Amino acid sequence: MKREPVRGPTVTLVIGSGSVKCAAAIGVVKALSDAGIGIDRVVGCSGGALFAAGVALGFDAARMTDITVRTWTRKMTSKRNNMGFLRLLAPKLFGFQPDSFGLRDDGPMLSAFREVFGQQRIEDTPIPLHITATDFMNGELVDITRGDLVDAIRASVSLPLAFAPVKREGRLLVDGYMADPLPISVAMKNGSRVIVAVGFESPYQDNIRSAGRFAAQLSAILANNLQKSRLAFQSAVHHSEMILILPQFKQRVRLFDTDKVPYIIEEGEQAALQQLPYLHALLDADRERLESVTA
Repeated sequence: MKREPVRGPTVTLVIGSGSVKCAAAIGVVKALSDAGIGIDRVVGCSGGALFAAGVALGFDAARMTDITVRTWTRKMTSKRNNMGFLRLLAPKLFGFQPDSFGLRDDGPMLSAFREVFGQQRIEDTPIPLHITATDFMNGELVDITRGDLVDAIRASVSLPLAFAPVKREGRLLVDGYMADPLPISVAMKNGSRVIVAVGFESPYQDNIRSAGRFAAQLSAILANNLQKSRLAFQSAVHHSEMILILPQFKQRVRLFDTDKVPYIIEEGEQAALQQLPYLHALLDADRERLESVTA
């Protein structure tokens, strides 16, 4: 599929991990569109991969909102993988296999994603799309730019323990957030001049009285510290051309709070509007730089 160039000022959009909070990207895209700013490339990680795919396919805000409400539900994780539990409790007896170990059946999730995206391939999206995952064997970030879109999203949201890793091109892939919760580096490596990165802080647990909450707290600590360290490095090497949008939610937003999607979108739009003056300045400077080179 031939991709048509976007007219007018453009940015590369990076959407980090953040479960249902990633719906804030819908508001960010709306703010950019209303300001006449296009998107020339989009990168998505973990939950952000779902929304990045929608942006790359040109889905409007109403359609993306509907997809979020219908797809991001408890049904995705409701079906237990009984063999996974048996292998967890008695690994020698049932044969522990890291390449297929997960406590939840991914069938409902795959069905939901397939209903939305069908047999769409990444390389055929109107806007170039990158979906990131993590190589389970060495921890490397994997940039997926070709192949079945649903399989790529499934790899990017492959939360360890919950879902089995995804086998792809000789690699074992798990959730993209483990390598980089906000993969700005992918945009940088692909020559993006102006980057808008939408990131989210993982929530800390208030009342840790179960193994699940204990694991969630550990995950939040690791993800937040990793994101902070990566942002510090990337800001140092690319600070003048990067806009960082970190929506702040006064209301508590839990993993499956799809009833709060309108609120999440509004917060994303407001966070983007606050950054528009700086973004316009970056785009003006970028245009002047290009004009001076071609003059």
